Amino acid sequence: MIRWGFLGAGGIARTALAPAVHAADGAVLQAAAARDPLRAEGLGPVRVLSSYQEVVDADDVDAVYIALANDQHLPWSLAALRAGKHVLCEKPLCLTAAEVDVLLAAAGDRMCVEASWYRWHPRVRLAQQHLPEIGPVRHVSAGFTFGNVPDGNYRLDPAMGGGALYDVGCYAVSACLWAVHEGAPSEVSAQLRLGPTGVDLASRLDLRWPSGATAEVRASVDDSEGQWLVITGEHGEIALRDQPYASWREATLLDVSGRQIAVPAVDAYQVMVEEVSSVIAGGPGWVLPLAESRQTAEVLDRAFATTAREIP
Repeated sequence: MIRWGFLGAGGIARTALAPAVHAADGAVLQAAAARDPLRAEGLGPVRVLSSYQEVVDADDVDAVYIALANDQHLPWSLAALRAGKHVLCEKPLCLTAAEVDVLLAAAGDRMCVEASWYRWHPRVRLAQQHLPEIGPVRHVSAGFTFGNVPDGNYRLDPAMGGGALYDVGCYAVSACLWAVHEGAPSEVSAQLRLGPTGVDLASRLDLRWPSGATAEVRASVDDSEGQWLVITGEHGEIALRDQPYASWREATLLDVSGRQIAVPAVDAYQVMVEEVSSVIAGGPGWVLPLAESRQTAEVLDRAFATTAREIP
């Protein structure tokens, strides 16, 4: 039984991760801390602690889940690893590839996993299994957009790691990486539309690999809501058009060259918690490798560095 400690009690912790731990086999929500102790208590832990550091240092906590603002991911992941804890951290794991390297160096024999939960969804795994059917991937179209972000929201604060790429673009970029499966692209170009605070409200990335494969990524926090992932190969196409990055407890469809494959409803958050817990305990399961999280961070680094012009 892996004993989890939570840092933060925001929306994702309350609605998704805490229920996932409570429902998961092989996991227990042992401790939690938040700025508001009542919110930490609302997660239903065995005990509420007074600070994040107290959770990190607790002898009865095996693994720490970090649900804090993006700029807090590196310092608290590093603190947990140095305290001998395993880490499951919300996406984006870090704000730069160099920060991921810091965690790689500190992890040692501990797990440090980015909680990009869609990767544990059975439909995504099924899509990966069907990739050989469509032949070498030639192009990927991936996007995640939404709008109506209120003033004062952390997504609009550059000091907290705000912006469309960090918030939702990381999902689409990671999908391009596993679809093409050739590592980081050789070319990255980007167009951004910046808001008054300086964060990217909308982003368009164009990626190219040495094989000739290309990808187009769209991310936005000031547009109509939309999610898509279309993978085109030499011999066919795989499409996840119905919330490829946010299908939660809903039945979904996978389109493989026009053939519809039904995927039953599942809580991919629970699957993630169970498999990460199992791997920590020395059992079977899959975890998102740090190397893949680093590739995603590298693409975002290069997108910010190579921006040619703003989106019209």
